[in-house]
Amino acid sequence: MPDHPKRIVGLGGTFRQASSSERIVRAVLAECAAMGAQTNMFDGPALARLPHFNPEHPKRTEDERALVEAIRNCDGIIIGSPGYHGGYSGLVKNAVDLLEDLRGDARVYFDGRPVGLVVTAAGWQACGTTLSAMRDVVHAMRGWPTPVGIAVNSVEQRPFGPDGGLADEGVARAIRAQAQQIMAFAAEPIV
Repeated sequence: MPDHPKRIVGLGGTFRQASSSERIVRAVLAECAAMGAQTNMFDGPALARLPHFNPEHPKRTEDERALVEAIRNCDGIIIGSPGYHGGYSGLVKNAVDLLEDLRGDARVYFDGRPVGLVVTAAGWQACGTTLSAMRDVVHAMRGWPTPVGIAVNSVEQRPFGPDGGLADEGVARAIRAQAQQIMAFAAEPIV
């Protein structure tokens, strides 16, 4: 058992604060926190402050260093994106590209960590293709995508009620299941 609470980092959303993808990532983080995790969120506006990733310029801003360090030291990750044209957003991709800075670590990229994925899109096809694309990236970065991936079709589903809370029980069940998987699969860093 780790000698610290499990550290779970969420990243994602859109330029709009409180987008549906951000809110669902936050809901998974809240479930993890209820199970004892220490959580940290990099939402869309935080990701928007990151300069375009350029591997030829290794100098990093404070925001870039904060994201890289949070991922470097975490036990699990949640990534959320809207589905844009069958893929995930450039905002999220830029943040993931920045994690190339972890290539020289003893625990490279997402190595050995569970990664929960969240997609919101205006149709099931975009949900499926975006979730699949994100799983491919997690595999390439040596992470373990959780069996439960959350896909919300914003045309057919209304995950949030007028009070802002979760209103769709199917989405709420998926959120709980993903959080349980992240917490169960999170382990001490391998060095």
